[in-house]
Amino acid sequence: MSRLNFAPALAGAFLLLALPTPATAQREAVLKQVDVPHNYYWREMYVPQLTMGPSSLAWSPDGKELVYSMGGSLWRQEAGSGIAEQITAGPGYDYQPDWSPDGRTIVFARYRKDAIELWTLDLSSGVQQQLTSGGAVNLEPRFSPDGSKIAFVSTKATRRFRIFTASMSGPFEPVQFSPERKSGISRYYYSAFDHELSPAWSPDGKELLYLTNPEDYYGSGSLWRRAVAGGDPVLVREEETSWRARPDWAKDGKRIVWASYAGRQWHQLWLTTPGGKGDPLPLTFGEFDATSARWSPDGRHVAYISNEHGDGEIRVMDLPGGATRTLAFEAADYLQPMGALDLTVTGPDGSPVPARVSVIGSDGRAYGAEGSWMHANETFDRKDIPEEEHYFHLAGSGTLVLPAGEAEVTVWRGLENRVEHRKVTISATRQNSLTVPLTSIALPALKGWVSGDVHVHMNYGGNYRNTPERMIAQARAEDLDVVFNTIVNKEERVPDVATFSPQPDPASTADALLVPAQEYHTSYWGHLGVIGLSDHLLLPGFSAYANTGLASLYPDNIAVARLAHEQGALVGYVHPFDPGPAPNTYSTHAVPVSAALGAMDYYETVGFSDQIISSDIWYRLLNLGFRIAAAGGTDAMANYASLHGPVGLARTYVLPKTGSDTSPAGRRDAWIEGLRAGHSFATNGPLLAFTLDGKLPGDSIALPKGGGTLRWDAQMASIAGVDHVEVVQNGKVVATLKPGADGRAASGSGSLKIATSGWVLLRAWTSDDRPEVLDMYPYATTTPVYVTVEGAPPRSPEDARYMLDWLDLIEKSAGAGEYNDDAERAEVMGNIARARAVFEGMR
Repeated sequence: MSRLNFAPALAGAFLLLALPTPATAQREAVLKQVDVPHNYYWREMYVPQLTMGPSSLAWSPDGKELVYSMGGSLWRQEAGSGIAEQITAGPGYDYQPDWSPDGRTIVFARYRKDAIELWTLDLSSGVQQQLTSGGAVNLEPRFSPDGSKIAFVSTKATRRFRIFTASMSGPFEPVQFSPERKSGISRYYYSAFDHELSPAWSPDGKELLYLTNPEDYYGSGSLWRRAVAGGDPVLVREEETSWRARPDWAKDGKRIVWASYAGRQWHQLWLTTPGGKGDPLPLTFGEFDATSARWSPDGRHVAYISNEHGDGEIRVMDLPGGATRTLAFEAADYLQPMGALDLTVTGPDGSPVPARVSVIGSDGRAYGAEGSWMHANETFDRKDIPEEEHYFHLAGSGTLVLPAGEAEVTVWRGLENRVEHRKVTISATRQNSLTVPLTSIALPALKGWVSGDVHVHMNYGGNYRNTPERMIAQARAEDLDVVFNTIVNKEERVPDVATFSPQPDPASTADALLVPAQEYHTSYWGHLGVIGLSDHLLLPGFSAYANTGLASLYPDNIAVARLAHEQGALVGYVHPFDPGPAPNTYSTHAVPVSAALGAMDYYETVGFSDQIISSDIWYRLLNLGFRIAAAGGTDAMANYASLHGPVGLARTYVLPKTGSDTSPAGRRDAWIEGLRAGHSFATNGPLLAFTLDGKLPGDSIALPKGGGTLRWDAQMASIAGVDHVEVVQNGKVVATLKPGADGRAASGSGSLKIATSGWVLLRAWTSDDRPEVLDMYPYATTTPVYVTVEGAPPRSPEDARYMLDWLDLIEKSAGAGEYNDDAERAEVMGNIARARAVFEGMR
């Protein structure tokens, strides 16, 4: 799962040891104008995304046709036909159409220039007209039954999601549906203010059915209805809807359909009554999502989106009877001349190799290969591009259909190949082809090192339905050798729980391993990664969830680590720290307790957090003698259309423990043992090779009294330019390497006089973002080489004091926390006390 991050605030300002804070990050969140936390949830599960398959739909008034969004365009198609007619082609990307009752007009949402505005399309003339303006996010427009009004969701008033209605005759003047309301409880993920989502009209046009979340700790809301003219809302169905319910009210007024994951791991369609009386009943079944349902005008059919085969497809179910058919897309009538591009990416031997690809057509829109999944990055630099970056994974070769004219192609394949850029002119009258050969930048010194991503979620409530086979394909396109699928809850669900096994997944191949793992959700204490479980998942998998049966602060991270270590697993802190509100941010993050008690094996120095803040905490622990391996984990929700990274954006390079077992289990064990030994570096771009006196990261060097002089050797190669390549000793830069003119390579050697025990590592970073790296800024670090002088442990009274001040905050909060019994409280408080004793001995 993604993160709840905390930056510990201690007695004074938050101090960085040796890492200057980068310049103001150029990459910022997509749709940053929305004032709702955790955009990696609401963006994917609520805001429409660019996908190759259909994502939303509506019936024509006569029930003979459907209008839907696909590939960022709107299409109309007869329900029994395989021929689709494109009715919009940008500019921008068009979503969420609704058809007016008189059949003349389509209203829809258009994402363009970092905002989503509502537009209308006159079907007879093709004329488009913009309804909203001002740069807000406007979504889910729905015509009233008589066509005189629309209801929609907008952030225009508060930067939060609220419902508005507006007349469609005369001036377009939206009226807020209900007043703003602040919840009386503390929210876990979402704004303190209630939001309203997914309006659907009652058949008489007097009420709206919608989602809202009054006094809801965790969720996006339950189903409610309320008169448009005002009055008290009526609860229809209370449950956690996870942003994707999108209810629809049948024309007969007696039935409501919505998407729910009640008691399951995937969304399916359910039925209830407007009054919420009686038990809701499931309408569809399956280990996939069924969402975005719409009743046909006669109430005899339900059309919806299914991701059973990965991407979305439209299905129409007959009621009664349940006969279900998929709306075929066999031929397309485009609005503009289009051409086919045969695209191939080749490796050193000239053979096709999988890769990540971005293709921007002559119309400025993104296009993908047939059968691919389109993804968008969660941040972008508005100085460089007007909207977020899109990409797809290509299985070596594939065919795209895109507008005639000049197209731009960008190709990535992991971190050991140069990023390639090409332009190609697309002709509508002939077949077009392009072959892109890759150029290796691999460091010879890293031969035998194996890349892995310790933090990936195969499925996590996204648009797509991922499978182990597809996960392996994603890894191969990113040139990633090992993927740890960290199974975790999303609210009450645990989407990949059925895939857990102590063994690597059978879909693993000779060049890519898929290994089940776990992320243990102890958000109060900080999330833990657990890799290498030999028997079973640690259940229930989360704790300290207020207002639930798991509200107790026990198990703390020490108890979780003990259970994991009993199975031989490694435990690490994932996405550890981001900057918090200045100057002081309260934190119960248990990093100091875990370090003191030997309950932390690795630490995501590169991941879905701030690398500089996270490394500062790591340096302090290293200064106190704790040996904690550097790891890189993306926290990629690999079935999201919009996500942080692709899989392997942040990765861990490990020199595996040598052995003769080449089976999938043997390769996994060798990699894990290499990480346990600290033979690792973490990176989102730069490749690092480093030795100290011939020793590798994770190794130890013993010096006699008085210390000695040690030689260091370092190399760096990167897909993106970096400003700094530095040797760091005990938190201070002691040597620098000057990169070449493009910042993509550096090498050097030197010597260090070492008089006291400590550590030395190599890192590379830059002060701003780079387009080649889909992260806030490039960053890489090795695990240290540890040096002991005369057998003495490292000591840093300043850092010991820092940890003790931190423990004061943890102890105060945990002492007042909720527990199931006194024994739990005693164990947690005892762990804090034992950690305190460790740090007291280091002052």
